[in-house]
Amino acid sequence: MALDESKENDEKFDIDGYTYVVEKDFLAQAKPIKVDFLEVGFKVTSSIKIESSCGSCSTTGSCCS
Repeated sequence: MALDESKENDEKFDIDGYTYVVEKDFLAQAKPIKVDFLEVGFKVTSSIKIESSCGSCSTTGSCCS
């Protein structure tokens, strides 16, 4: 996730005063995409499954060390 301007191959969504820009090809693979705002930061969920190489913890996409 990054700050970016809309390009020709992007889909643009205006939701609750925020503008989200997602590349159309990525959106086709990842939809639905959901962004939840937390007290500190945000959480992004989608249909893409990220495999973690660390089997001893419940985090996704990073390993406990």
